[in-house]
Amino acid sequence: MYVLAANNIHKYFREPTEFHVLKGVSFSIEKGKFVSITGKSGSGKSTLLYLLSTMDTDFEGSIQINGEELKGKSNRWLADFRNQHIGFVFQFHYLLPEFSALRNVMLPGLKRSIHSSEEVEHKAYELLKLLDVGEQAGKRASLLSGGQQQRVAIARALINDPIIVMGDEPTGNLDSRNAAIVFDLFQQLASERGQTMLMVTHDDEFAEKSDRIIHLADGRIVPNES
Repeated sequence: MYVLAANNIHKYFREPTEFHVLKGVSFSIEKGKFVSITGKSGSGKSTLLYLLSTMDTDFEGSIQINGEELKGKSNRWLADFRNQHIGFVFQFHYLLPEFSALRNVMLPGLKRSIHSSEEVEHKAYELLKLLDVGEQAGKRASLLSGGQQQRVAIARALINDPIIVMGDEPTGNLDSRNAAIVFDLFQQLASERGQTMLMVTHDDEFAEKSDRIIHLADGRIVPNES
């Protein structure tokens, strides 16, 4: 069974004039795979990610995650689905600066409200240790280095055991050393924990090390590079 399946996705921007951004995009991703979406600026890669992440619901076609059709669902249903099943890592970490690293990781788990705060705290700390920032757990997010902040953001993305983790240029704000560390973490999560990863990137070196590249050009997947 595929974790994610996109079938014949079309996306239009209506303003200021109609523009056909995605043109019949179809692909599927198996569990535990590390997949990169690449393409030049304007190719549609970030637009595609926002559709797949349910942040944008205005499209034609079908998107299924874990066998669940997302097209036609209400915003409230999608918000709950996102919190339960999708983890996000962005170019900027979006941590709450005055909260500790530990508290930042805990927040999505507390929002889900299916485990006690003690259980969420324990799991958050274990994730921070896994990502080699356990010793930073009590430190305010604003006092962490850029690489540490991004690792905390990855831990936050994992707190609810998502079916898939999606990223939009997750190494875009990092220097080459920290970018390599983050890539290695993604690879470890995929190979050792069976975590499915889908990352939009402009970094060719990052993409080439992933299990699979989905390359977009002018809103279509380029067959020989997918």
